[in-house]
Amino acid sequence: MTAGGRLFVSDIDGTLLTPDKQLTPAAIRAVADLRAAGVPFSVVSSRPVRGMAKVVAALGVTLPYAAFNGGNVVNPAGGLLRARRLAAETAAAALQLLDLAGVQPWVFADDAWLLKDPNGPNVERERRTVDFEPTVVASFGGVIGRIDKIVVPSDNHALLDRVEGELRAELIGDANVERSQAYYIDVTHPCGNKGEAVRAIAAHVGADLARTIVIGDMTNDVAMFRVAGFAIAMGQAPAAVQADAGAVTAANTEDGFAKAVDTLVLPRLTTQR
Repeated sequence: MTAGGRLFVSDIDGTLLTPDKQLTPAAIRAVADLRAAGVPFSVVSSRPVRGMAKVVAALGVTLPYAAFNGGNVVNPAGGLLRARRLAAETAAAALQLLDLAGVQPWVFADDAWLLKDPNGPNVERERRTVDFEPTVVASFGGVIGRIDKIVVPSDNHALLDRVEGELRAELIGDANVERSQAYYIDVTHPCGNKGEAVRAIAAHVGADLARTIVIGDMTNDVAMFRVAGFAIAMGQAPAAVQADAGAVTAANTEDGFAKAVDTLVLPRLTTQR
């Protein structure tokens, strides 16, 4: 059992990190304060495991954590504890729909980031985010049964809204379809969501979900809001995300994560042992 069955779990992009993907000194100090207070801390992200490595190392995370919105749960060294991947038929149906919609998806499989167009929208942004290079392929057929996540990247938000609705209707019950950013749609296994990720981390470390606090900023974080005892939304989060949280902190441009730790997390998780 963890100390008092407590747990604090954070999203990464838009929550722990600034818009330019940096950890602030205040965020690093806040995680150190959690450690000093004996509050177990972990992270969940839509990123691949490799794309989380620098953040995990910088914060000294010693608990299991989750990638691909919960599709992968890994140990502190990045070793796989559990993987839930898209069924081959589901992945094929999603890719066919996206082809008909005229958008170029990315596929994450076999610890690689696969794409057809290296000059497509947001490729450079993702390269900076995950800190590794994509692999250009002619087809995704070779990995169709091993896909951890399909991403639809676009700066055309109206297009993404339409495609998101079509994917939800086509894949209902067979996939989790969420916006991890305003410019990304993520398609993962139906249990590849952050709520299941928090459940898995809590079970692994013996934490009580009622004494678990989570923090995030996008619609893919709402699944963990709904399983935790208390949820915090970032100040820049969409109104619908904020409405699902128990409290709202400052934006990620204003050290909202650190402020939440100081005013909301530590007071709640250190008053009872």
